Amino acid sequence: MENRKPLPERRERTGKFQTDKVRSNVRGEKTNLLKNKKESGAAKKVVTLIRLNRFIANSGLCSRRDADEHIKNGLISVNGKLVTDMGMKVTYDDDVRFKNRKLSSEKKVYILLNKPKDFVTTVEDPHADHTVLELIGDGCKERVYPVGRLDKATTGVLLLTNDGDLAGKLTHPKYKRKKIYHVFLDHAVTKNDLVKMTEGIELDGITIAADAVSYADLDDKTQIGIELHSGQNRVVRRMFESLGYKVKKLDRVYFAGLTKKNVARGKWRFLTEKEISMLKRGIF
Repeated sequence: MENRKPLPERRERTGKFQTDKVRSNVRGEKTNLLKNKKESGAAKKVVTLIRLNRFIANSGLCSRRDADEHIKNGLISVNGKLVTDMGMKVTYDDDVRFKNRKLSSEKKVYILLNKPKDFVTTVEDPHADHTVLELIGDGCKERVYPVGRLDKATTGVLLLTNDGDLAGKLTHPKYKRKKIYHVFLDHAVTKNDLVKMTEGIELDGITIAADAVSYADLDDKTQIGIELHSGQNRVVRRMFESLGYKVKKLDRVYFAGLTKKNVARGKWRFLTEKEISMLKRGIF
């Protein structure tokens, strides 16, 4: 009995146990901390507030300025309630409606189209055989709208987008976006008449002057290049008609910095990031 080997001290046996237990607790604490952090992060959902007029413009319905008018006139509802506060802010999850039609702030799309003849630049026209949106077809899932208008017989550069804010800037007279047209006429244009166009021609009580005008082909004086900023309806045709010329063909070759280079008639392409930036910064 007296020669029996003594048992190891208790603290030696419990030392390793205590160390393992501490390690286990540390791992458990780390797990709990990560779990709590995730739960905390999930609970704190980031809510982005934007002005109501911006939400409406982003939906492609109209410009911010027009959106303010719609709000003022009681045509906008948020989550089932009509609002008239133009400074109101909403989230992307709010139910915003115009005349009970739901609006959505979707991805912005910008398209350059080389418009062919006999296509109208409206979204819907029961009297038209073809609209420019037919040319886009299923190539763009977002609903886009023409910026400004080209009449049915006019061809050339046309911008389509769902960015209502940008569309408003490009169609408002104060931004003076430049447009250049190639005009084909029924007879040769005199130099005197070219001067008259730069000095100004009165149309419906308003004097319209071309920024620049010249012969597009020195050997064919029935072809004219004209640059102007006016957004009046059919302004180029009316200017020449007032001087006794008939426009046989009208092609817009430049609009707000955009050209139809490498885009065949009736074809289209998405704008590049550089072109989009240029338009938003007003470099045109």
